[in-house]
Amino acid sequence: MLNIAVLIIFYFLILIYSIIIHEVAHGVMALWLGDNTAKYAGRISLNPFKHIDPWMTIMVPFLMLLMTGGRLAFGGAKPVPYNPYNLKNQKWGPALVGFAGPASNILFALAFAIGAKLISIPAAIKIDIINNVRLAEWGTVAQVISGSGGSIFFTLFIIAIFWNILLAVFNLIPIPPLDGSKLLFALIPIKIETAAMLEQFGFIFLLIFILFFPGPLSLILNFFWMLFFGLAI
Repeated sequence: MLNIAVLIIFYFLILIYSIIIHEVAHGVMALWLGDNTAKYAGRISLNPFKHIDPWMTIMVPFLMLLMTGGRLAFGGAKPVPYNPYNLKNQKWGPALVGFAGPASNILFALAFAIGAKLISIPAAIKIDIINNVRLAEWGTVAQVISGSGGSIFFTLFIIAIFWNILLAVFNLIPIPPLDGSKLLFALIPIKIETAAMLEQFGFIFLLIFILFFPGPLSLILNFFWMLFFGLAI
């Protein structure tokens, strides 16, 4: 049986690797579009030590887990470097590099949803696991999956869907430094000065959005979570 501590460790590790996949996707897209910066920096690699930022990748999610009793964590990795002036398409290149990260998370969430669908356990147990994973009720999850290899794998797949959808949706917020801002700048003509100002104060704008306008983000997250969890049942 997986105990609560082991479940929380997997919860943490799946988050870390989901972040790494996201960053690697940026580098792969940049390389495909003609920029070798990430490749030469050794960042097109699934080796976690190439991407770990001691604070954002380890300490922030670890402290959040401690402060929330294992119910919530979030974090980031070292941004993959790229030179936009090396890209073949100067207008859409940065947007494509930016979108590659969330797109990789969506694709992985879809793959895990399909894999979860193929696991042969009763639908009622799948629904119970999904509901308790979303609430991070690890004690209940441990009881539900006790003695069932299929339920254990289903739980890990659901955690992967949870994190990858969260990373994709959050990073598509069109506020610098998030990936959605690259799409915004490609779609809407913005003066260089305005873009620079948004980049400079992006974290402040992002914090204001999260604190004062959580409703839209929650609605979008819940929609995509329910969509992908539904595929997994």
